[in-house]
Amino acid sequence: MPMRTTKCGAAETRMGGIEPKRPRFLPVTTLTDVQAVRCAEFHPNGKLYVVGSNSKTFRICKYPQLSDLKKFQEVQQPTVLFKRTKHHKGSIYCTSWSADGALIATGSNDKTVKLMHFNNDETQLEGREIDLTMHDGTIRDLCFLEDSINKSRLLISGGAGNCKIYVTDCASATPYQALSGHSGHILSLYNWGGVMFVSGSQDKTVRFWDLRTNECVNIVAPITLQGSTFGSPVASVCVDPSGRLLVSGHEDSACVLFDIRGNRPIQCFQPHTADIRSIRFSPSAYYLLTCGYDNNIVLTDLQGDLTLPLPSVLVAQHSDKAISARWHPTDFSFLSTSADKTSTLWALPPF
Repeated sequence: MPMRTTKCGAAETRMGGIEPKRPRFLPVTTLTDVQAVRCAEFHPNGKLYVVGSNSKTFRICKYPQLSDLKKFQEVQQPTVLFKRTKHHKGSIYCTSWSADGALIATGSNDKTVKLMHFNNDETQLEGREIDLTMHDGTIRDLCFLEDSINKSRLLISGGAGNCKIYVTDCASATPYQALSGHSGHILSLYNWGGVMFVSGSQDKTVRFWDLRTNECVNIVAPITLQGSTFGSPVASVCVDPSGRLLVSGHEDSACVLFDIRGNRPIQCFQPHTADIRSIRFSPSAYYLLTCGYDNNIVLTDLQGDLTLPLPSVLVAQHSDKAISARWHPTDFSFLSTSADKTSTLWALPPF
């Protein structure tokens, strides 16, 4: 059974033990839109982040120097380096950076994926954006994948419509494969390195895919109600960096930890009182960050025996549904987006 006993990295030790008495994360910057903000993702180097909203607006923002900030200063507006209105014809549901930060993708309920080139040296978009139109429904999630065997960069995308997951070669901008298997809308995708990724679906299953075989290699149907055989739609999935631990967030507010190598569930717990829409391991996988339709963002401590009750603490709140939460790649800070029309950067004082 997985144990988390090794000391965490410098950025994460600042939390100490997770206790309700510990101070909450404080808002550092808040970006306000005219409609719900659905997605935000950090650049891999942590110096930038992108934000997409229901207003069809796409922004690239600068990550602030937390050392320059003070505990009691007022929440600032982020520095917006790039803004494009009507980026899609519909709401922007998801976005993703490639591992080297040279590509950005966005997905929308206009049924298109936009693929853009980003110049890391000049910190700006360059060249012509590419529209991918293979989907017949809302694109709910995206992730990039580096295929070292074939020396290619791939984009994985999924959503509503025919419930297929599409694989696109980024060099030629050509979708070359449609993976079938799910019987409900794909709500979440995640790659933790290599040629494998996971998908979570409205059909209450998590599927593991291996692009070396171009097929599903395992299906997990997490049980979210103790003593039953029932599950719930999988709204969010994540795998820890070691590839040994899967976590899924469900529409019935359950969170399930699953031992991948042992192919068995570890435990189910409920850090929220409504749909869990986003779930992420911290960079060293000692903490779990979840957000849900109860407006809350919760931190769960994963150190120690994962079969025992896991201590969780409320670390941040929105005034409406929390839709996504993403860790910074190196700092102990995170971005959240919400139906309250904001995207907020949170950090732990003292900055």
